[in-house]
Order: sequence, then C-alpha cells, then structure tokens
Amino acid sequence: MNKKNSSGSIWKHRLAVLVVGSAMLCALPSCVPVMMASGAVSGSMAATDRRTLGAQTEDKIILLKGENTASNLVGGKGHVNVTSFNRKVLLTGEVQNEAMKQAVGNAIAQIENVEAVVNELVIAAPSSLTSRSSDTLITGKVAASFVDDKQLFSQSLKTVTERGTVYLMGRVTEQEGNRAARVASGVSGVQRVVKVFDYISDQELQRLSTLSAPRNTDSNSTGAGDEQYAQ
Repeated sequence: MNKKNSSGSIWKHRLAVLVVGSAMLCALPSCVPVMMASGAVSGSMAATDRRTLGAQTEDKIILLKGENTASNLVGGKGHVNVTSFNRKVLLTGEVQNEAMKQAVGNAIAQIENVEAVVNELVIAAPSSLTSRSSDTLITGKVAASFVDDKQLFSQSLKTVTERGTVYLMGRVTEQEGNRAARVASGVSGVQRVVKVFDYISDQELQRLSTLSAPRNTDSNSTGAGDEQYAQ
C-alpha cells in the first residue's frame, strides 16, 4: 500500500472517530456542547475560516439567542437546531405544524445581526436517538472526507446533518462549493446534500488567502497587527 495513502486513511479514520466520540460524550447530562446546536450534528474543522473575527463573534451570540428563542416558542413540542454561519441562520429539526415553523423562522429573523434565515424545519415528530446517532456518524465521515480531499480548504466548511440530509455552509467559491457537494454526496449514509453557502469571487478568495498567509518577520517581531481569521 502506498505510504501516503495509508497515512491519509488513518487520519481520516481517526478524525471520524473523534467527531463521533465527542458527540457521544456530549450526550451526557453534564456536557455542554460547544460546536453543536440543540442536538444538531454540526462539524467544523475550522481552526481558521474565512469569516471575519467580528462575524465569528456575532455567530456565537446569534446561536445563543436563537436557541433560547426556539426553545421558548417550541418547548417540548418539537426539536429545533439552530446553526449560524457568517450571520446566516440554518434551522433544522422537527416541529408540530406549519404555524410553528413560520413562527420560529420569523422570530429568528428578528435577532440582531441575522442577515438571512434558511428554514429547513419539517412537520414531523422529533427524530429518534438512533437517527441522531446516525447523523453524527455521517457528519464525521463527511468532515474526514473534506480533510482527505486536497483540493478543498476544509477549514472554510461547516457541516450539519439532519435525518440523513447534509447541509453545507461556508464562504466558498462556486467551484469549491460544487466540489464539496460532490464529495459529501459520495459518503455512505448521505441521502441528500443541500448547499447553504455564501459564495465569494476568485478575487475575494485571493484577498483572503493573502491576509491569512504566514508572514515573514524578524526576530523582534511579535506578529501584532495581523488581521486574524482564526477562531
């Protein structure tokens, strides 16, 4: 076996195990998930991403407010997952009726700094633990596949899985988005792929790449003043 391919497969397997293991630990009562919203299976390998630091901070605030808003409106009558990326909110999960779906979407849209709401809530009973565990596994495999694909900048991608449907978020070019969707659709267990991307031009990608690239500094430099895109 090619040594390079073998190393990639080992890393891919370890990453999938790490994501699944983290989700299982977060099922414990004492665990407070950091990257998962209200039971949503959300994977982000982003040690760095293409959002500004301000957008990253606002996404965290939007997430907290969104979860609280959804909980107050739905209570025990549904299961709503809130994911915010670059001020765009994705709603997934199950609610009791169309009126509740619209009420949640409208309320989330009123939260400060929310620029768009993608309402993918379905009218159905809350998903089972088995279904959510399967979604966790799928998210791990998709995330690992992105890392394994050398033509994708995996740090710019965020994955949310609900009932076998994979939602892809991130700031990407159209070419990157199409490739990510193809890679995700090839993962076992994935039933459907939905692109929820914020598209950027090749020129914007070049600008972001220049800003995030390591800079040469002398021995007395602290690196202060560089624009940061890392979380």
